[in-house]
Amino acid sequence: MTQPDPLQPPPGPPGGAPATGAPGAGRAAPSPGGAPSPGGADRADGADVTDGAARPRARERLAGAGRAAGRGGQAGLRAAAGGGRLAARGGRFAARRFRAFVDADGASDTGLARLTEMHAVNVAADAALTISLAGTVFALPTDEARGRVALFLVLTMAPFVLLAPLVGPLLDRFRHGRRWALGTTLAVRAFLAWVLASAVVEDSPWLFPAALGCLVASRSYAVARAAAVPRLLPRSIGLVTANSRLTIAGLVGMVIGGGIAGGLSRIGPDWSLRFAFAVYVAATVLAIRLPSRVDSSLGEVDVDGTPVGTQGLGSPERGVRRMRALPRAVRYVLWLTSGARLLSGFLVLFLAFLMREHPLPGWAGPTVLAAVAGAAGLGNALGSVVGNLRRAPAPEVLAAGIAAVALVTVAATAALYSLWTLVVLGLAAGLFSQLAKLCLDAVIQRDVAEHTRARVFSWSETILQAFWVLGGAIGIAIPLEPVLGFTLVTVLVAGLGAVAVRARRIGATAMAPAGPPAPDDPTAA
Repeated sequence: MTQPDPLQPPPGPPGGAPATGAPGAGRAAPSPGGAPSPGGADRADGADVTDGAARPRARERLAGAGRAAGRGGQAGLRAAAGGGRLAARGGRFAARRFRAFVDADGASDTGLARLTEMHAVNVAADAALTISLAGTVFALPTDEARGRVALFLVLTMAPFVLLAPLVGPLLDRFRHGRRWALGTTLAVRAFLAWVLASAVVEDSPWLFPAALGCLVASRSYAVARAAAVPRLLPRSIGLVTANSRLTIAGLVGMVIGGGIAGGLSRIGPDWSLRFAFAVYVAATVLAIRLPSRVDSSLGEVDVDGTPVGTQGLGSPERGVRRMRALPRAVRYVLWLTSGARLLSGFLVLFLAFLMREHPLPGWAGPTVLAAVAGAAGLGNALGSVVGNLRRAPAPEVLAAGIAAVALVTVAATAALYSLWTLVVLGLAAGLFSQLAKLCLDAVIQRDVAEHTRARVFSWSETILQAFWVLGGAIGIAIPLEPVLGFTLVTVLVAGLGAVAVRARRIGATAMAPAGPPAPDDPTAA
């Protein structure tokens, strides 16, 4: 039998088709002209993939990616919608809780709830204004800034020293006086915030005069609000509780207003100032819509026994008579609280310039100021909580105790000047200022007849604002030496404490109820 030649390829199957498994099996036959047939293509690695199969797979992959992206987008939209609904529910819950808080104890019936809402909006606008202007002092040379702020404080003190004896009698002679007084202080700040929005951007010389006007209006607002609170007080709560409620509402407004203004200030300080303008306008409307009983002084008498609405324009001797007519406990706590306000005003301005001129080693000035301000805010909030406790010491004892703590803290700061003593001092100053004020409210509520209470409350607030300005003036007038500054304020606070002790030993023991009592006075025969 003939053997096949090993050098010849084996014969293929009939019809000339290549044998299965032979080299080149499955390879597409070349089309006429040498081009590959439309049914396939040769890959460099020897794998055979047809164009008709590759295109559907590519389309499937693109379609799959599109479906995945669509599912991811839908999931993101659902998550965003869920987050929005959750935030909306949280906002509605917070609004309901705040509404229940301000309406509690009959405050919605007397109008105290409206005043509380207005105060929260006012503080929100003040926070926005403060954040917008936070860098103005640090942006100026120290000597120039101190000179401008000195003028700032002199003009701020003028309304209290010169106009305070005139404002009360004038307001009492006009209907709707107090509502319009509150509304005016808010409307003026709205206008000045709009002016400041342009002044900050253009570095206008109107920057400090406009800021001065805002501070004067803010202090005037505090006095007018102090006169309004007793007139809207429900019978089930006292002045301490009402003022604690106003403080807590103010903290809520400060957080909200400060947060929004902080975000807007990243765009530019003029944006946060225009936000403050809008909030002040809203507060102005709320002030004008306060109940008419805010303006009523029916049956009230002044501190010295003069019927309200018949006073003259005031004189220095009148102020002396007012002070001597106060009960001993009221004068005692009033002088202690004046020390707290003096310390607060001194700390704000003295520390602001001190940190710029002589910062602590290893710490930036703004960082130290932020730490002290945060501690003071915490102390203020803690004072509101302590003042609201049902079982608390007598107001005189509590005010004396916190005054002693603050005095020791100031002395320690003078001796051991450091970041930590400054932070502790900020905490003590905030606690002292808030708690002493609540103690003053308590003794006025306890020892002053109802038909005299509103006038005592308003007049005492004027005195406290003047001492804040005095403390700030001392802070910018003395050399920027930590030991000197904190030693001096220690002596001043201790001196006011000594005056308080002396006032408790001499003078009237109770407010003489001159004039007829108020119609709803339970002591009326």
